[in-house]
Amino acid sequence: MAEPLVYLDGEFKPKSQAAINVFDHGFLYGDGLFEGIRAYNGRVFLCREHLDRFYDGANCLAIKLPLAKKEMREVLYESLKRNGLRDAYIRLIATRGVGDLGLSPLKCAGRGSIICIAASITLYPDEFYRTGMKIITSAVQRSHPECLNPRVKSLNYLSNILAKIEAINNGYEEAIMLNHRGEVAECTGDNLFIVKNGIVKTPPPSAVILEGCTRNCVIRVARKSRIEVREETLARFDVYTADELFLTGTAAELIPVVEADGRSIGSGKPGPVTLDLLAKFRRFIKAYRDPGV
Repeated sequence: MAEPLVYLDGEFKPKSQAAINVFDHGFLYGDGLFEGIRAYNGRVFLCREHLDRFYDGANCLAIKLPLAKKEMREVLYESLKRNGLRDAYIRLIATRGVGDLGLSPLKCAGRGSIICIAASITLYPDEFYRTGMKIITSAVQRSHPECLNPRVKSLNYLSNILAKIEAINNGYEEAIMLNHRGEVAECTGDNLFIVKNGIVKTPPPSAVILEGCTRNCVIRVARKSRIEVREETLARFDVYTADELFLTGTAAELIPVVEADGRSIGSGKPGPVTLDLLAKFRRFIKAYRDPGV
């Protein structure tokens, strides 16, 4: 079986040969950013939104990307084509480039690396989408926004990883992370929504979250269906007393949660609003047409 092909700085190389310099600041310091993107039926889902966030993040980190958005879009589609994939998870990565062992980005001569990986992914078991999953709250807080704004998907995901380790060590797949004010922010890799009295609520960007592309898509789908959606501050009390709870993310899509910190959510089964939104979101995916950049 042929090795997957990885895009690396203008070339497609077999997975085993796709390597970056050990002096690249992305490797040495996490000095770079990434995007997780899905493709369905040969179409890159929410392509414009993901690329806009990728370029905004690069601008925030003062990383000059060597490709225009249109060219980057072509890399995504070519990665699918080269690997014979129509339904896939795509990881797009940019680093600052090769420097020395010092922190200064001024020592990074030339341009940084662009890497694109297209592969299959299954984040959670199919059963969870039918019966719901159980989560806990992690002791690991989201990083303070004055350190690094969470709207930048930087290569430093250590706080999320530590929270993920905590969840796994306790027998769970996912964990809620609180911000520096003790408010509900998001999970390690997903945005969080609750449903209370028929109203869908989710933390706003000011709660120190990554403003997920899937999150925003689900909000649009809900509002188009005349389901009220509010972006407002949530506490753990709101989570525990919710009628329904679900998570969204590029890899997770939309997944119901039936227990948080040992508390049953609502009836303890995926709720009607969650299941309705899941069905509508899947219909949106099937009807989606990439408008270009």
